Amino acid sequence: MMTEHEKLLAVQDYDYRDPELQGILARGRKLVTAINTATGTQRAAAIQAFFGRTGVRLTINGTFSALYGQHMTVGDDVFINGNCTFQDSNKITLGNRVIIAPDTKFYCGAHDLDATQRFGVRPDGSRYLVTYTKPITVGDDVWIVGNVTIIGGVHIGNNVVVGAGAVVTKDVPANTVVGGVPARVIKPLAPLA
Repeated sequence: MMTEHEKLLAVQDYDYRDPELQGILARGRKLVTAINTATGTQRAAAIQAFFGRTGVRLTINGTFSALYGQHMTVGDDVFINGNCTFQDSNKITLGNRVIIAPDTKFYCGAHDLDATQRFGVRPDGSRYLVTYTKPITVGDDVWIVGNVTIIGGVHIGNNVVVGAGAVVTKDVPANTVVGGVPARVIKPLAPLA
């Protein structure tokens, strides 16, 4: 039988009240507070403890928001600007040399389009919010310009620019500039050598 955490990662209905998940969330809240308030070696230690894996030279500039932390892996030379939100109820993977401008949001969680399916009933009769999660993957050499929203299940290829205010709901091919709501390819970029 799968744990609720395993169900979450497997894109299945899961119970967010599960003690294991609540423990991971409590740990995440504590570490995010430290990331946003501590300085120097205390802040660096909180960053290392929070993420599942970090490369070298990770910069978090300003206020940062995330849930679990251990679901996130970050490559080398990643820059996350202020007021970014990572709803990491599934895996979020950032490649190398990713730049994320302010006010960008990564949302792994979603609910059913059918309103009658958004709440479930446990064996004891209590109701719960049904949430499904999907991972988000961002390749290498990606610049995500400000106020972008990226939805769960999306893979962004290498050498991509996501224009300001875009809402990314589908995979983005490598070597492109995308923008709009929903995001679409605006123009190609020359492949990196």
